[in-house]
Amino acid sequence: MSNLVFLPIFIPLFVGALLVFFNKKHQLTMKISYLTVFLNLGVSIYLSYYVFNNNPLILETGGWKAPYGIILVADKLSVIMILSVNVIALSAVIFAYSSVTSKMVQHYFYPLFFLLIAGVSGAFLTGDLFNLFVFFEVLLMASYGLIIIGGSKQQFRESVKYILLNLFSSILFVTTVAFLYSVTGTVNMAQLGERVAEVEQQGILTGIAILLFVVFATKGALFPLYFWLPKSYIVPSPVVSALFGALLTKVGVYSMLRVYTLIFSHKLELTHTFFIWVATITMLIGVIGALSTSNVKLIIAYNIMPSIGFMLLGIGTFSAESLAGTIYYLVHDMAIKAALFFLAGLLVWHAGTSNLNKMGGYIKTSPLLGWMFFIAALVLAGIPPFSGFIGKYLLLRGAFDEEHYMAAGIGLLSSLLILFSVIRIFIGAFWGEIKGEPKEKVRRSGLAASGLLIAISILLGVGAEWFYPYIQSAADSLIDPQIYIDFVLKE
Repeated sequence: MSNLVFLPIFIPLFVGALLVFFNKKHQLTMKISYLTVFLNLGVSIYLSYYVFNNNPLILETGGWKAPYGIILVADKLSVIMILSVNVIALSAVIFAYSSVTSKMVQHYFYPLFFLLIAGVSGAFLTGDLFNLFVFFEVLLMASYGLIIIGGSKQQFRESVKYILLNLFSSILFVTTVAFLYSVTGTVNMAQLGERVAEVEQQGILTGIAILLFVVFATKGALFPLYFWLPKSYIVPSPVVSALFGALLTKVGVYSMLRVYTLIFSHKLELTHTFFIWVATITMLIGVIGALSTSNVKLIIAYNIMPSIGFMLLGIGTFSAESLAGTIYYLVHDMAIKAALFFLAGLLVWHAGTSNLNKMGGYIKTSPLLGWMFFIAALVLAGIPPFSGFIGKYLLLRGAFDEEHYMAAGIGLLSSLLILFSVIRIFIGAFWGEIKGEPKEKVRRSGLAASGLLIAISILLGVGAEWFYPYIQSAADSLIDPQIYIDFVLKE
């Protein structure tokens, strides 16, 4: 049974390698991709069912027991993330049906796509920090390839910035892990949690915690390490933008959730108070960026930042309720951010421009696209009863309970500004007189992919009483790290 943990990594990795040999057979690669994402989604659903109804699963590779060998751990948080990743992967393949060209297939779109899914899944399942670094590199290599498929000057320019910043953070990551190993003698997360607790995170360990935060903040695009994100996320194809917006920054958030609840949770007055300040400024900078531009794709890209700020607020607050809010918001944001990138891509293709000032009246030519965008905007802003509201409610209530009034107040203000920034697209692009004949019809597969994710977002909101117990159970296991330590080290 423990080998089941490896499948969400192995299946996309194997199929990605296989598809390298079929890069000139568009239809065949597409069919294999459909089968693969359905198979991986089925495995993820069964893995989630097993973990929530039994115990976490651990795979000790080569028969080496933790902490001496390489381990993969599927606990409640991991399986929630794996399931979310595979829902996003399914929607991306549906969207790719009519948007990925033969030229993109020839340039290995599908092998890179599956390599990205394997890297993200590995990051969510690994049980040690060094392999977290390895899986970070796997997903980054795939993203380097995906960002330049298309070959425009803009893509090359933005990819240089993206690659340089991520190289810097990777070097810092591996150096910090080496420091941590020299101090504690292990990179296994469970044993790190045990050893850091024994010395109450004294001295250099808090410094290492801050260095790791810099790494994860760069991946997650937190203030002031966000400047690489907005433009680099809008230059690739919409399907790639959606994958980046839904998955890459969330790996940074997941890493923070894991590391700062399991290992570095003994100096809350230093680390977690600092997180709250960074979260607050990130929320503000993100919405200011979204309001400052008329580029439709850029508005959506800037709106990633306040979402990350909200999630970090929950980690900084560090209560069972706020951590549940972070997990709920994380799942919601993966779905709705991918949907919005899909819809923005469809709108830009339909209008022939990404400049909001040159759009107008498209509710007459594509009413379904318009109303889907409107619902997605409400979900993103957290209007009740949609999923964004549930996560924000938990996060803000947790912040008020812990007397972080300023952060909670700015969170409420940024929610209003997020709503204004996306409704501005709806009013500008879909109402009034048509400002130019549509360049092409809205692609049905794109609407289907967006509709799937919007439906999931609505279900997460109106069916919160079904999903919340699972989310709270995952959060409870984070607030008591001894559960994870005892299970992995079998003490």
